[in-house]
Amino acid sequence: MNERIPTLGLEAQGIETRADLHWNLTTARLVEIAVARGEGKLSADGPLVVETGPHTGRSAQDKFIVKNAETEGSVWWGKSNKAMSPDDFAALKADFFAALVDKEDLYVQDLYGGSQPENRVRVRVVTEFAWHNLFIRTMLVRPEEPDLRDFAADYTIIDLPSFRADPARHGSRTETVIAVNFTEKLILIGGTRYAGEMKKSVFGILNYLLPPTGVMPMHCSANMGPDGDTAIFFGLSGTGKTTLSADPARTLIGDDEHGWSDTAIFNLEGGCYAKMIRLSADAEPEIFATTKRFGTVLENVVMDPVTRQLDLDDARLAENSRGAYPLDFIPNTSIENMGPVPRNIVMLTADAYGILPPIAKLTPDQAMYHFLSGYTARVAGTEIGVTEPDATFSTCFGAPFMPRHPSVYGNLLKARIAKGGVDCWLVNTGWTGGKYGVGSRMPIKATRALLNAALDGSLNDAEFRTDPYFGFAVPVSVPGVDTAILDPRGTWSDKGAYDAAAARLVDQFVENFAQFAEHVDEGVRRAAPRVMQHA
Repeated sequence: MNERIPTLGLEAQGIETRADLHWNLTTARLVEIAVARGEGKLSADGPLVVETGPHTGRSAQDKFIVKNAETEGSVWWGKSNKAMSPDDFAALKADFFAALVDKEDLYVQDLYGGSQPENRVRVRVVTEFAWHNLFIRTMLVRPEEPDLRDFAADYTIIDLPSFRADPARHGSRTETVIAVNFTEKLILIGGTRYAGEMKKSVFGILNYLLPPTGVMPMHCSANMGPDGDTAIFFGLSGTGKTTLSADPARTLIGDDEHGWSDTAIFNLEGGCYAKMIRLSADAEPEIFATTKRFGTVLENVVMDPVTRQLDLDDARLAENSRGAYPLDFIPNTSIENMGPVPRNIVMLTADAYGILPPIAKLTPDQAMYHFLSGYTARVAGTEIGVTEPDATFSTCFGAPFMPRHPSVYGNLLKARIAKGGVDCWLVNTGWTGGKYGVGSRMPIKATRALLNAALDGSLNDAEFRTDPYFGFAVPVSVPGVDTAILDPRGTWSDKGAYDAAAARLVDQFVENFAQFAEHVDEGVRRAAPRVMQHA
């Protein structure tokens, strides 16, 4: 018997189907099937190139969590976590399972969410596309072959792009739906070919399960220096998590999702999911190299139909073109996908207003304030309808994926910072010299130089000034970095315009944080920015 086929089949999830079931296929076999079925094409250098159609990013407004006795008091209901009734989910589940009955082929992967054995969840993913199965196999942690035989799923994800939800029958907003039922341990995804919905669904599961155990789930990348000094990088898509963590001088732990336990920073995934649009071989050589390797999946990257050469600068299919590749495609990666607890925390923000400095040092109270604020700009393409950077506050730098109240994650972070004596930094990878459309994007070489100084400890010895608006410490000069860029006000031609924009941003911070004020202590409240007379 094929050892990759588990003893507990789909009947363990109550699924009946006449489809040919393809269990735990390897990368080469899934690529072969995807090409044969016309789901994608091979590029000249080996990656599988696919198109996701109209859904080129997450459908954030079409995601729901079932509200029942278990979740009513444990989920933070609101804009990010919208409720679906148990009856609506029951109707949706019945129609999903009915749709599975007559499928000709289904592809199943048994995988782990989480690299630390004591803090992982076992996930079974059922897809109708071979390339979706390849994507999730690439992105999650792959069990050793002997472990597949006795695999028993904790959660099941069913992904059917051909399924069309009915708002009247299923309680959905449109024909697209992502429905999460924590009680039944089932996630249903329909009406979208964007593969990232599966990946983020697993992240949502872990964001729900881990906090009660004292483990902090984080939307961050992580790497480790030669001396075992781990750094974590918080940030939304497009702020530089993947780019800045792929540093040839440091060991990569992961690029997007991690847990912080008492003993380790551990990757929740086994792959990376990087933005490809305008990827630079000079600035991002490690990631660029993955676009020339068999086993990489490229979404919405334009390819010449004759030569099969890629054009990473062409955004006609999507501004959010993406590449999924195994973690070990990046040189110098952690074999165990883990590292020691961190010495440095970096919060990445793409400031669309050009107000924040390229780097600032935060006190523990300021770190919690900025973590709960989650200020950044949503970058074009990461969500449907976002066509240019838009200033936003995404609490914990990942509100769409956080089922519980932000204070749960914030208090976990503050406790772990205090326990480990961690240095905290705020890094602006957004605009300098003016707002978006006027100024320019922060030079990546300057960002890397500042980060290197922070991570090797030398930045702690620099002279600092106190920012008059945000109160955090900003270095006055750093070797190898243009001093002018360190003072954002000085980069604006109109200093009065900077002051006015900074005052507006301060007001936005204060207004946004009002929702958290009663959940934090006085020290965190005092860390709020305020308008002071400019020296």
